[in-house]
Amino acid sequence: MPDIDRDRAWLLTVDGAPQSYVDLDEPTHLEFEYARRVGHILDVMAPPGAPLDVLHLGGGALTLPRYVAVTRPGSRQLVADPDAELNALVAEHLPLPPGAGVVVEAADGRAALESAQSASMDVLLSDVYGGSQVPPHLTTLPYAREAARVLRPGGLYVANLADATPFRFLASQLATFGEVFTYLSLVAEPGVLRGRRFGNILMVASQGEQPLAEVARRCAGDAFPGRVEHGPALERFTRGAVPVRDGDAAPSPEPPDGAFSIG
Repeated sequence: MPDIDRDRAWLLTVDGAPQSYVDLDEPTHLEFEYARRVGHILDVMAPPGAPLDVLHLGGGALTLPRYVAVTRPGSRQLVADPDAELNALVAEHLPLPPGAGVVVEAADGRAALESAQSASMDVLLSDVYGGSQVPPHLTTLPYAREAARVLRPGGLYVANLADATPFRFLASQLATFGEVFTYLSLVAEPGVLRGRRFGNILMVASQGEQPLAEVARRCAGDAFPGRVEHGPALERFTRGAVPVRDGDAAPSPEPPDGAFSIG
């Protein structure tokens, strides 16, 4: 769907739910709040302009790969998205610029992760939804261990999750990734973190310390400010949750009607 307010800007929807927003003339414009927060994380995790090796699990209209290609020229990016028809649609109507350094494969995210070389990526971005839910095989302890294996020292795993109070799914993910990674943080709109509404929550996992002060400063300056939670503050979300095994995995909760509708 074209955005009538911006030339050559498009909204991609799947089954009526917004999935991606792309401005072909200004790829650094991140319309969705969660995408802007991911952009802040990417901006401060390495020196400005330094190229990164990034594995994207889930592609949509390639909003974040485009952002990285422009803000960090020379980056090498692999996008794994199993929807071959969607990948072809995006390639036809929203083509990447020449030399973007982005390879798109019609592949399952976990399979792509398991086939990646150890210590080969600076960033893993997981933004995978089957319909409106995170698939269960991308939520488990073996999956988290694969993410840790593929990341380089100093690398970040960033997942776009969605939940609401009582945060059972979020708690399970914190317990799972906390079993493998040393540092965890959450980035989201304050109302979501307080349990007032269903919404997107970024979970960031790493073996090294994260640039949280700068991320928090940038998120606080957005039109819809975000907040960073980390350390002991995460205990209120976990509530004794245990890591998720492959045989016990479940998808993220269905969003309530209208949570991500476009009207």
